[in-house]
Amino acid sequence: MRADARANHVRLLVVAGAVITEQGVDASMRDIARQAGVGLATLLRHFPTREALLEALLRTSFDELTARAAEVETSSLPQDALMLWLRDFVACTTNYRGVATSMMRAIEDPQSALHTSCVTMRAAGTRLLTRAQAADVARTDLDGADLFALASSLAWLGDMPGLEARAEHLFGVVMSAILTNADSSDTEEERRPRARS
Repeated sequence: MRADARANHVRLLVVAGAVITEQGVDASMRDIARQAGVGLATLLRHFPTREALLEALLRTSFDELTARAAEVETSSLPQDALMLWLRDFVACTTNYRGVATSMMRAIEDPQSALHTSCVTMRAAGTRLLTRAQAADVARTDLDGADLFALASSLAWLGDMPGLEARAEHLFGVVMSAILTNADSSDTEEERRPRARS
């Protein structure tokens, strides 16, 4: 790739990240090109589809989540590893509004540009769940697809106006439903009665 083309590529990703953070994954490709100071044809040469652009934006984050799963798997207790990874997953996927829906679609569509990275990331989370189940600290009637759906639901909540403030509480509720013990300080905190307003 020529130096000017590489510079355009990087600039498009930076601008696309900012636009999608503000407007969500359905942001106009034309608007992204305009804000990057290039024509739509230039954007489409680099990223022929919206999913190709999303994949380029998200690949690094998804790869980091996959690596993070391996890291916490070896450095943390099974229930803590699962909770830490899920918290990171939710934080990552709420960076770009609407990405949870795109991920769920991509999992079901092998032709999607996001499919491979989503499947790899889901497998990393599944390993953490399986490890927690083997340690008898997570319920056994869940599988990786269930975990991914629950985590994506938590990310979706972060996108909903008025629900952002409830996200942390609901994360604790979901974790207390997944884990079968109360050793974690986060789940213990969420179990405490809340003062009525």
